[in-house]
Amino acid sequence: MGYGFKAKLWPDLRTLKVSSSTITSAGKWAFYFVLIGLIAGLGAVMFHFLCQAGAHLLMDQIAGYRPPSPAGEGHLFTPTQTPFNRWILLFLPALGGILSGWLVYTFAPEAEGHGTDAAIDAYHNKGGFIRGRIPFIKTIASAITLTSGGSGGREGPIAQIGAGFGSFLATKLRLSDRERRIMLAAGMGAGVGSIFRAPLAGALFAAEVLYRDPEFESEVIIPAGISSVVAYCIFCLCLGWGSLFETEDFLFRNPLELGPYTVLAFVLAGAGFVYVKSFYGVQHMAKAVKIPNYLKPAIGGLFTGAIGFFLPQTLSFGYGFAQLALDNQLPTLFLFTLAIGKILTTSFSIGSGGSGGVFGPSVVIGGALGGVVGRVFHQIMPSIVTSPGAFVVVGMAGFFAGVSNTPISTIIFVSEMTNSYHLLLPGLLVCSLAYLLSRRWTIYEKQVPAKIDSNAHKGDFFVDILAAIRVKELTGQLRKARLIPEDMTLKSFRKVFRSSQQHYFPVVDRENKLTGIFSINDIRGVIFDREVEELVRMKDVANSDIIFTTPSEDLNEVFKKCTIRNLQRVPVVRDDDHSVLIGMLDRQEMIQFYNQRVQDIKAGDEIRAAAADDRDVSRLRDITVGDAMNPTPELVGADMRVDQLKDLIYERGFNSFPVINASGRLAGILSLSDWKSAFKKGDNSLTAGDIATKNVITVTDRDSLLSALSKITSGDFAILPVVEQHRPDKIVGVISRTDIMLAFNNFIMRRR
Repeated sequence: MGYGFKAKLWPDLRTLKVSSSTITSAGKWAFYFVLIGLIAGLGAVMFHFLCQAGAHLLMDQIAGYRPPSPAGEGHLFTPTQTPFNRWILLFLPALGGILSGWLVYTFAPEAEGHGTDAAIDAYHNKGGFIRGRIPFIKTIASAITLTSGGSGGREGPIAQIGAGFGSFLATKLRLSDRERRIMLAAGMGAGVGSIFRAPLAGALFAAEVLYRDPEFESEVIIPAGISSVVAYCIFCLCLGWGSLFETEDFLFRNPLELGPYTVLAFVLAGAGFVYVKSFYGVQHMAKAVKIPNYLKPAIGGLFTGAIGFFLPQTLSFGYGFAQLALDNQLPTLFLFTLAIGKILTTSFSIGSGGSGGVFGPSVVIGGALGGVVGRVFHQIMPSIVTSPGAFVVVGMAGFFAGVSNTPISTIIFVSEMTNSYHLLLPGLLVCSLAYLLSRRWTIYEKQVPAKIDSNAHKGDFFVDILAAIRVKELTGQLRKARLIPEDMTLKSFRKVFRSSQQHYFPVVDRENKLTGIFSINDIRGVIFDREVEELVRMKDVANSDIIFTTPSEDLNEVFKKCTIRNLQRVPVVRDDDHSVLIGMLDRQEMIQFYNQRVQDIKAGDEIRAAAADDRDVSRLRDITVGDAMNPTPELVGADMRVDQLKDLIYERGFNSFPVINASGRLAGILSLSDWKSAFKKGDNSLTAGDIATKNVITVTDRDSLLSALSKITSGDFAILPVVEQHRPDKIVGVISRTDIMLAFNNFIMRRR
């Protein structure tokens, strides 16, 4: 998994030999990553300048709105004296929305939304390829969206600038898809790490954000680290050193404070759920509306402006308010409305098709909620919670860790952004809890669960899986072969050939010891030659250089042998005596066995395994039927006649159907055997309601899978109708053994 690229990039230190070619190769790749970092850093500087200029022109000069800045980031332009005008602020995000919408949907539709997700998708599904125009369109469109009042972050566009250049460079150098993906991720980490002044976190973020499970793309970390350091230096050389936020030196000294931090984790997880559902709810509604796409960000901008009319602090970036929260200068109600309003404005600004990131708003939302919890507990227990600002720092980390499935890099992110490293312990607790509570949702919908689910790693596991399978595991698939004596004539073999389906014929001596083998193709030219049929013996046409395998050999080695002569079958001989044939192993059987092993790894037959392990069975209590059921079952009307049921039953291929009455209420369950019995009677007046089983065993959508499994196995049912908890005749789905197994498998894989 990843050996090829790392071998090209970095020398193997264990060899203790450093050749000139190794140094040249490492230097070449280091140069590429430095170049990516340079471009990403310059891109971050350019984007920062565009945001400052746009905010000065639109929000300051036109609307008179001048939000505060974080301590580590001053104004590049002198503020104007324009009086604040809420009415202009109401319509300004709509103006920005229509401009950015036209730009995106005219030139690069894939640049809509938050750019990090697009980079993740390119990594997994597009071979790391990003169209060259996308970073430029994304940069301009995002600057327009964010500086006209749209709520979003800077990491999305700058991630696409870095990722886009990494992809462009790899394409121009005609590198492989794998190498292009690495360079894309390096650019993404460099962009994010530079604009938030967090180079270490940028590198870790690029490796962690690709997957939902706690898994890192390890071969990304070093390339992203090099690029991120360079980009960070370029950005700080142009715009000043230091962290984005300034805080007092918060310390964690009282273990009792972990109680309030635990409460904070639950608050952040709940708010994260609202954030994700709100964001994608707006996105789905926007896609459903039948109007030109470029108008949708304008409508989203109008809703954003309406919220900003009453809560202007929820517009644009909001980092300055996060700084004030760190300094404990904002009241509790203000912080609460900031968090809720920011969730809504970000959903409308970016979810409607606008352009911007989601990390920045998450920092503000999490910080505001952390401030709320910190201030509340400071009032209740001032001797334990002494610094509400510490909860702001931890809230920033915990909220984004929950919505993005990136707990490790987020802790480092916030520590670097706030220059506060003494809160790593409570930060680790809150991020871990928020992550565990938020596993079912993510703001990055292009994330995949793990490497095995990524198209980027398609085939990476092939050799590893094959090497783990021994030939002896396929003993049941070995085919018996008709043995051909060495002294058999060609004429006699012709009779064997007519009655045999074999393509490969092992040749043995008088002691049945294997001495050679031949295929039909080897004798095709002479098999019907009557002039030599009595002269040729089968040992004469057999190949004594036998390619064979043994029960202890792995399938990877067997496949290598098969490719030497393009063999479809290979003899399997004993480990201790290579002249004793056990059987013939077919290439197709090996492929099928491999495919089955992959399926076992990805899904597994966990239900059977769980039956032998009470601890695993107990996990079925953690999953509800509503999470596993089929919500769109095939229903049969109670008034449908038996003869009408024939086509339905054979077309659908199911064994059981829920029967509903004219009011849509559950009236029974109809099985295939019920229908067959009625159909044989030939009475076409019978209906589904007449022949269905009326006393139906059901489960509710809130029951556990353990309860459903118990009912379905005790009665040996094909399916169970799922009904609402308080309305036992209201069917909402069905559940089968397969549904239970799949849900359980997914649960187990997530736990891993």
